[in-house]
Amino acid sequence: MPAPTPAPTPTQVPCPHCGRPVEWSAASPFRPFCSKRCKLIDLGDWLAENHRIPDSGDPLDADQPPAEEIWPTH
Repeated sequence: MPAPTPAPTPTQVPCPHCGRPVEWSAASPFRPFCSKRCKLIDLGDWLAENHRIPDSGDPLDADQPPAEEIWPTH
């Protein structure tokens, strides 16, 4: 009789806020966060603009005219 296959170990990731290990499965409803508290703290940091996605360059393209020329306000 073959030996039973052991159950796979669930993947664990660190909580982005506090670093505690979080099981990456349906058993962890706030993943990748360990708790609702850490999830809300992270959301607050985004809303306060403490986290930002880096900008790769000038917001206006050199070949595009300013918005005022495209859509006059008068």
